[in-house]
Amino acid sequence: MLRVGDLQRSIDFYTKVLGMNLLRTTERPEQKYSLAFVGYGTNPEHAELELTYNHGVERYEMGSAYGHIAIGVPDVYASCDRIRAAGGSITREPGPVKGGTTVIAFVADPDGYKIELIQRANASA
Repeated sequence: MLRVGDLQRSIDFYTKVLGMNLLRTTERPEQKYSLAFVGYGTNPEHAELELTYNHGVERYEMGSAYGHIAIGVPDVYASCDRIRAAGGSITREPGPVKGGTTVIAFVADPDGYKIELIQRANASA
């Protein structure tokens, strides 16, 4: 779960920039929060990311515990080109990981959360 400062902005990023699907939303006005669940699949075995907007909170401190989310993609270079064209922010250009051959890149979402793209031949994202 990620706490976000603007739910629609985050939904737009994860769906339009990263290509995920908006799976469902939940509104809890009495409890003063809203949720959106995004992911790449619709079968019961896929991973989902829960975006939580606490009404009236526009920004959070990252803290020292959060590192990044990792997503497997078939082609990191093509994914970065598509993300950049959609207005996304690449924070580490595609290339081999230091000391290895696995191709990675990093992007940042609108709230500053880092997302690592890892090249995987069998990925479908």
